[in-house]
Amino acid sequence: MIIYDGKHHVFKLDTPNTSYLCGLADEKYLGHIYYGRKLGDTDLGYLLRTEERPQPPSQLLREKAGFFDCYPMEYSFGGTGDFRESCVEAASESGQKGLELTYVSHEIYEGKKALEGLPATWGGECDTLEITLEDAVTGLKAVLSYTAFRDVDAIARSVRIINDGKENLILLRALSACLDMDQEDYELLTLPGSWARERHIQRRDIGYGAVSVESLRGISSHQDHPFFALVSRGCTETSGEAYGMNLVYSGNFLGKVFRNQFDQIRAVMGIHPGHFSWKLAPGESFQAPEAVLVYSDGGLGKMTRSFHKLYRNHLIRGVWRDRERPVLINNWEATYFNFDTEKLLSIAREAAKNGIEMLVMDDGWFGHRESDNSSLGDWFVNEKKLPGGLPRLAEEVNKLGMKLGIWLEPEMISEDSELYKAHPDWALQLKDRSPVQCREQLVLDLSRPEVADYIYEQIRAVLSSANIEYVKWDMNRPLADVGNAVLPPDRQGEISHRYVLAVYRMQERLISDFPELLLENCSSGGGRFDPGMLYYSPQIWCSDDTDAIERLAVQEGTQLIYPLSCIGAHVSACPNDITGRTVPFETRGIVALAGTFGYELDITRIPEEDRKQISGQVELYKKYHPLIREGEYYRIASWRENHEFDCYMVVAPDRSKALLTFVQVLAGVNRRSRKIRLQGLDEDGYYRVDGKVYQGRTLMCAGFLVEGLRGDFRARLIEIERV
Repeated sequence: MIIYDGKHHVFKLDTPNTSYLCGLADEKYLGHIYYGRKLGDTDLGYLLRTEERPQPPSQLLREKAGFFDCYPMEYSFGGTGDFRESCVEAASESGQKGLELTYVSHEIYEGKKALEGLPATWGGECDTLEITLEDAVTGLKAVLSYTAFRDVDAIARSVRIINDGKENLILLRALSACLDMDQEDYELLTLPGSWARERHIQRRDIGYGAVSVESLRGISSHQDHPFFALVSRGCTETSGEAYGMNLVYSGNFLGKVFRNQFDQIRAVMGIHPGHFSWKLAPGESFQAPEAVLVYSDGGLGKMTRSFHKLYRNHLIRGVWRDRERPVLINNWEATYFNFDTEKLLSIAREAAKNGIEMLVMDDGWFGHRESDNSSLGDWFVNEKKLPGGLPRLAEEVNKLGMKLGIWLEPEMISEDSELYKAHPDWALQLKDRSPVQCREQLVLDLSRPEVADYIYEQIRAVLSSANIEYVKWDMNRPLADVGNAVLPPDRQGEISHRYVLAVYRMQERLISDFPELLLENCSSGGGRFDPGMLYYSPQIWCSDDTDAIERLAVQEGTQLIYPLSCIGAHVSACPNDITGRTVPFETRGIVALAGTFGYELDITRIPEEDRKQISGQVELYKKYHPLIREGEYYRIASWRENHEFDCYMVVAPDRSKALLTFVQVLAGVNRRSRKIRLQGLDEDGYYRVDGKVYQGRTLMCAGFLVEGLRGDFRARLIEIERV
């Protein structure tokens, strides 16, 4: 519910358990008042501190800069006295950049509008507030959009910038959200990482000055993540406050937290101003991406479950959102580039015997690609490897009762390709500079419609040629040389964002033309695991590191904000290709169950003892997938913290059953059993666990004993069912 208290000039947005308030000083400066537990009152304007010095300009004009420097701005602007992080900046034709945004009007309506060209949350169970601010000198308008969801504790924010003046403007920054609040001993939680060790949880103090998470790689990146949370000191999974902010975008981003001399916190999130500008002629507008805000007074776990519910119910789309995903086997770690039709069919035959439902042919099926140094852009079948092409392969795989999927990397081009020979200018490049290679490949300039259209038509032809039911869309390098000879100099800063918009358009066309297609996004593993991609694909490859023990930390950080149903997780062969570690096959299967589940190995060559376990693992997946897809996730213990074991559970929405996963990473000596306090159960209900019946309150308060397992890297699944 959203209301406007006209007497006190306060806007109030309510979700089931939270309230968000902002209001006006001097009846024109929009300030942030409150975000937290649900309130009944609206007369909270005193929190803007307008009675304190420096007072608003109408009362104390001589200290206008001082007022701007400490006023809790709802959408910050710079150049006129606020010296903290600015959300919006624009240059006039004279080159001047100052803005002063004041209130013009507002509108409250039921539902939520789509964002033109951008992924965003959706759904009818919500209400939206739009507040229009304007700079009287330049004519720049900022339309702030807030959506409050009725079924989940989340607020979605976005901004549309409009040039309502008479001259061209160059937009230099357009961040999506700003949150000004007092520093109450909050810490900053972020998800840094690198290739093959993405999204590791990090907490740190917030000192004076600024700290940021950011990417200028053209992707949301392995190294940082478009998410941060302000958490109360000592916040745990079950207690404390957490304010989470996640950007629904897949390109360059900036998230920054700034603490000023008055111990105020400003947290902002949006497109990174670096390498960004956007020319706005009179009457034109720019739509910034959406940022999602979640508040929890019940620790990180409550924040996690709000994000999960929001993304399950209001972001992920398509026929596969609520379907059981097929158990697949991918040939990448099995064969790399060294395969032909018969080798693939040998894997498929053995896989089908063991209940696996889909064969995914990875890299190496197109052009003359025998390694990663050629053929990207040449999306036609190499019939020397695949006689009869995709139609024959699909037909043979389908005869086995299996589906066929393929890997694609549509955004890239190799210098050793027919496409590059014909169109070298189609790669991103800077004038008079040799293109910067990465992985011996270049990036196609998808900001040019003719390039994106050509590539998409190639892909569409491939998918139309045979019964292909799954696509893994990969993107294996960051963007560099972000320039072209097509756009004029004053629009070169638009290319990075135009590129992201083009990827979104291509994927929207793909799922529209092939609505039954299961699309999985990927970027060198987890380099573009973000809410923007989830809008187009119901699952994303989590990390190229398939080692089950390394995956514990990667999946823990990912599960902090993303539902388990969207996390691509596979069982691979051992010793693991990246770590060299050997983990029991049973443990590998149990860890991969906390995701989409599949295999990344040559099933014809693994030990017979391992192969015999596959059919049982597939049965476990079938049994538990509805619970994993729809249940509520609770983090019990973290190997990252205790250095001994990992433990988490998923509870059915009606609390009738649950599944506990316990992974003993390192075996102990002369230790007793571990006491595990369960979460999320019905306190008054009774549950059967390991053949005994306990009251839910007992399991959550007194705990349940898990005996230590013999050996390192051992795991157990424990069923919990209400009686």
